[in-house]
Amino acid sequence: MVTEAGGTIRGGQPSIPETEPETKPQRLPLGPIQNIHVFWMAGMSCDGCTITVAGATNPGIEGLLLGTVPAMPKVLLHHPVLSVEAGAEFMQSFKDAYAGTLGDPYVVVFEGSVPDERIAARTGGYWSAMGSEVMAGEAAGGGSRMVPTTEWLSRLAPGAAATIAIGTCATWGGIPSAEGNPTGAMSVADFLSPDYRSAFGLPVINIPGCAPQGDNFTETVFAVLLFLQGLGPLPSFDELGRPSWLYGETVHRGCNRAGYYEEGLFAEEYGSHECLVEIGCWGPVVNCNIVKRGAINHMGGCMEAGGVCIACTMPGFPDKFSPFYKAPPGGIISTTLSRSTGAVIRRLRRLSNRHVSREVRWDKTGRSPSGWGHVPGPDMGIKAMEFFYQKWQHWGSRKPGRNAGEEKRLWGGTRPGLPGDYVDDGVTEGPGK
Repeated sequence: MVTEAGGTIRGGQPSIPETEPETKPQRLPLGPIQNIHVFWMAGMSCDGCTITVAGATNPGIEGLLLGTVPAMPKVLLHHPVLSVEAGAEFMQSFKDAYAGTLGDPYVVVFEGSVPDERIAARTGGYWSAMGSEVMAGEAAGGGSRMVPTTEWLSRLAPGAAATIAIGTCATWGGIPSAEGNPTGAMSVADFLSPDYRSAFGLPVINIPGCAPQGDNFTETVFAVLLFLQGLGPLPSFDELGRPSWLYGETVHRGCNRAGYYEEGLFAEEYGSHECLVEIGCWGPVVNCNIVKRGAINHMGGCMEAGGVCIACTMPGFPDKFSPFYKAPPGGIISTTLSRSTGAVIRRLRRLSNRHVSREVRWDKTGRSPSGWGHVPGPDMGIKAMEFFYQKWQHWGSRKPGRNAGEEKRLWGGTRPGLPGDYVDDGVTEGPGK
């Protein structure tokens, strides 16, 4: 602020010299994205991940494919099973992306583990391939060869806006990489190495599960696309590249059977409604949200359907969790402690449940109006517990109701019922007297 001689106050900003921003090469176009290609490839896969994503409902894939979701680009899906195109027409988009002539940014989604194609190449074969191309060189004689999906992953991942591994096979190697591993199978991150970064600087994004909930995948894709559009921050991922808001909690914390664990009640056979830890459930140490989200359309799921958690979302699956359907070795310690404390907790809760399952009026009249069955009145144990419980409950606070000495004030004769229904003498007149 500057005061002139005439008293006029003038304000303004200090002058800033004109500058030009430093020119930096951009690997992908800036600004809103109109279209984005998704190249879906499969390695050692059972296609279960494709099935669950096709069944996603919240959000569903229809809005992305049709381009009807606000602020979202139209997704052009290139899937070896779901695409209408086939043969050379289908593979042309893959070739354009590799050549840099696609014209739009793209995302790579890999389903299934990545095999070591060098093993198969020793005998002139391949483990998993998609498309063919003419072999170069005189020795090839103009022949063609199948192109392994591993090679397509190597070609397209560096230029992708993001690379997403879907399913436990792609995220951690899964069943194909279990003990023995004749194909040399590994995860996408293991194949691309820890130094890998996409064209937008993102490491591999992992959506584990065998198969994962489809909604987990579509929700993550929505969040990543908002970031790529410049309309939102980069979603939160944990140190393993999992969406932290989806895989931050263990199965046990959200399980509807967790209360039985706390009270020391465990199922001895399938079909029981108690905690399943002693018949092989690994839920207390597994990061997964299936008990909260359900399998499809927010319904079902392993524990909801009576099955145990076999830890299919974890990097150590399956070797570190086999044999399945057998109590985890470390569970004997926690379940023994739970039984010891749960026996006491369970009985105390039953007393509290009996206490709060009665109206205050029933305690005063000594009877319950229920015609469905006999509701026992409070015995000496309940009365003793209530006395000390209420003292503790209202310690340092005012007990609800009228102040001492004012119990009959403003009580009058307008309350419903007959005077004989009440144990106090607050009503001397009124209807029904």
